Amino acid sequence: MKFTDGFWLMRDGVHASYATEVRDLHVSDDHVTAYAAVKHVAARGDTLNSPLITVECFSPAEGVIGVRFTHHAGKAQHGPDFQLPGADTSTAARTRREGTVTELASGPLTLRLDTSKPWGLEFLDTDGRSLTTVDRKGTAFATTADGAHHMIAQLSLAVGEQIYGLGERFTPYVKNGQSVDIWQSDGGTSSEQSYKNIPFYLSSRGYGVFVNHPGKVSFELGTESVGQVQFSVEDQSLEYYIVAGPTPKDVLRRYTALTGRPALPPAWSFGLWLTTSFCTTYDEKTVTSFVDGMAERDIPLSVFHFDCFWMREYQWSDFQWDPEAFPDPRGMLARLKERGLRVSMWINPYIAQKSTLFTEGAAGGFLVKRPNGDIWQWDLWQPGMALVDFTNPRACEWFAGKLRVLLDQGADCFKTDFGERIPIDVVWHDGSDPERMHNYYTHLYNRTVFDLLEKERGAGEAVLFARSATAGGQQYPVHWGGDCFASFTAMAESLRGGLSLSLSGFGFWSHDIGGFEGTPDPEVFKRWLAFGLLSSHSRLHGNVSYRVPWEFGEEAVAVARQFTLLKHRLMPYLYGAAVEAHATGVPVMRPMLLEFPGDPACRPLDRQYMLGPDLLVAPVFTADGEVEYYVPEGEWTHLLTGETVTGPVWRTEVHGFDSLPLLVRPGALLPWGADDQRPDGDWLDGLTLRVFAPGDVYEAAVTVPDLTGAVAAEFHAVREGAELRVTARGTERPYRVEAGGGAAEGTGKVTVPLR
Repeated sequence: MKFTDGFWLMRDGVHASYATEVRDLHVSDDHVTAYAAVKHVAARGDTLNSPLITVECFSPAEGVIGVRFTHHAGKAQHGPDFQLPGADTSTAARTRREGTVTELASGPLTLRLDTSKPWGLEFLDTDGRSLTTVDRKGTAFATTADGAHHMIAQLSLAVGEQIYGLGERFTPYVKNGQSVDIWQSDGGTSSEQSYKNIPFYLSSRGYGVFVNHPGKVSFELGTESVGQVQFSVEDQSLEYYIVAGPTPKDVLRRYTALTGRPALPPAWSFGLWLTTSFCTTYDEKTVTSFVDGMAERDIPLSVFHFDCFWMREYQWSDFQWDPEAFPDPRGMLARLKERGLRVSMWINPYIAQKSTLFTEGAAGGFLVKRPNGDIWQWDLWQPGMALVDFTNPRACEWFAGKLRVLLDQGADCFKTDFGERIPIDVVWHDGSDPERMHNYYTHLYNRTVFDLLEKERGAGEAVLFARSATAGGQQYPVHWGGDCFASFTAMAESLRGGLSLSLSGFGFWSHDIGGFEGTPDPEVFKRWLAFGLLSSHSRLHGNVSYRVPWEFGEEAVAVARQFTLLKHRLMPYLYGAAVEAHATGVPVMRPMLLEFPGDPACRPLDRQYMLGPDLLVAPVFTADGEVEYYVPEGEWTHLLTGETVTGPVWRTEVHGFDSLPLLVRPGALLPWGADDQRPDGDWLDGLTLRVFAPGDVYEAAVTVPDLTGAVAAEFHAVREGAELRVTARGTERPYRVEAGGGAAEGTGKVTVPLR
């Protein structure tokens, strides 16, 4: 939201007050409170008839400094508030005063306030380098013509500084020059709206900013004042946190430690998912034909998903199978399980009026109401649709109970669709502020379902396929990119959204292979297959047409088979990256910026990414196979061909449908599985360690996890002259090492001659 009319004027009806000078300062061991006047006080009379802004500075966690500034503190607080599981006010924050300068330090981050100068704050890293500043208009409140009261913050942008994140956004990857409202919307991937709005951004200068407000936050990223990131809320108080680096990975580690780390999805969820699609015609015969078709074509399938029409029309959700299409659901699911498949089922948090659950939910007080006591309803999506009130613990139990029946029938996980278009003209059971609940609703919805899965299936077996999220939603993976068109343009915008989400604390992400809306050309489908199967999670799904590969020709079948088998062989490596995401918050799919923050060429790249720490993936967004991508410094090796490329260099190549730029990082020690038929096999059985471009001085280590994420084996490799020596710990099983044109196998210690 903008308040000014250029540099000199305010917009019509806007009256703003800016913190100008400190009139009083209270400093404790770990807390600073400043009282800032909104005008220069030259005489006692200037203290009358004029506001003060109260500014509190504190540290909620190591390496994080919070700033909360308030105009009128008496406003009632109805919630909800972000849950911050990593908040710890007992961290080693400390204050220091010397003359007019007061500092608050937490880990490598320091806030500095000089009361002899006009109002301002400065944030410095451990070397004393200024990261960002609050300048003369950086702490303010304003009223607008409609009587609304806004709190406004600004943080300076350095020359060349680039901003990323703010959730899954399909607009340009670098957010400078954009106006962004943190407001959940069901807008697809081709608009500025977002299903996953996260009030957190990451800076190329090695810090992050989290606005601790679950309602609407309006960001102006160099658009109101070109040298400032501005964010505002309609409230009486605004709280934000500066999150220290120095590297982007460090920022994400601290941010996810504060807001919650991703759960570790089960290994089976990393295999290929196939769905019924949405508005297609399907019954048990259709499902069986799809599963048979995949098996006949030697394409391993891990999960089968039933989309919306597993239920009867007009009554989503009643969680009852359509008896005409699926007369024996329990038997059908048992037959799928006998074939080694897991089962996913579509749900949403809405109850249509025709559903038998509408009367039940209304009688129990489980549905959201209007201020006059009526149940809130509309006809968009489902006729007479109501919303489950997840602020009511009994409603959560009721909703979870309906899903438990499906789990008992054989379902393994749920696609938690929707949760974005949440009205604000309502009353919540717990008295929550409707404006704040609009974004937060999805968190309660996904948490309810995820908690049920953990309870019924056990920790490490719960997984969602969720569309909407807010800050903290990364704890309940997996999330997918929503409704995209079946085109190369939509394929690229989907990747942009996923990369933005990964820089917002989310460790796992997927998308609809081939696109959702419409039917893709075979060229689009085949290119998207390679991209999709080199994502953390891989799902074939569409709207009005099926996504079984043979619908797009025999070459599509071959491509689907090739990249599914490849992903399975990469699982010892990919699940290691998943364990890292779970433990540290560093995502599986990583923007180039994360792995190469010191390379300026990597900062704007949005058509390629790192899959884990060592694989560079550049999807092909053209029918003719031409692709342009950047290779950072060093000797990289194409995983599919063995060709080497020396960077830094820009490359333009042409790839067939069975290929794409898939380069292995110099010095990588890549664990390579023998089982290409399933994602959750025994990764130590027939394991090969592939060493790429070991230099004259070389040392590396890699951990292979087991299916629970625990360490199954650790391997340490070191070059000694013309030999590479590898030592295994935690296993006595044989393994093979390939390096520098040589190979050897054995147990314990293995030595490979380098050619």
